[in-house]
Amino acid sequence: MGIDKAMIEIGGHSMISRVVRALTLAELEPIRIAVANPEDIEKYGSEVGPDAEVEWVLDARTHAGPIDAIEEALLDSGCDEIIQLAAVDYPWVTEGLFISLQDGLNDDNALIMPHDGEMSHPLLALIRSEEVLGMLHSDRRPLRVQFSEARHSILIEEPEILRNVNSPEDLE
Repeated sequence: MGIDKAMIEIGGHSMISRVVRALTLAELEPIRIAVANPEDIEKYGSEVGPDAEVEWVLDARTHAGPIDAIEEALLDSGCDEIIQLAAVDYPWVTEGLFISLQDGLNDDNALIMPHDGEMSHPLLALIRSEEVLGMLHSDRRPLRVQFSEARHSILIEEPEILRNVNSPEDLE
């Protein structure tokens, strides 16, 4: 898009603040936010505000892509057993979605991901760290493909909640 998606405003709030708010309301703190540069911490921190419990993580390889970023997070010793993925470019996501994912993850599955009736949204999946790390290691196929091959559940959700922003047209 040529601009910082995290800072795009929708309804008077930046995309990053909207996603952080949904995670906070779903009681999924602390929220770990990966940033490419140290100066992003101040910029994004002013958007999310002081009330959210945020842990800032500097990318080891900037702009490497979502698979590498997820794998890096899962290798961190502070990584929890279950992780909620949440990409900043899903600004219409709600706390209800995150709560439903938590309620829907069963012991037999490596993950649960939302689906809009046409496609799955792996960047909003709730995942079991060890199992997903084992899948991602050295596999660079799209997450949608890898996650669909894992033991998983699907949560059907309204398409408008799962709209993501990849181009200016997606904001209309």
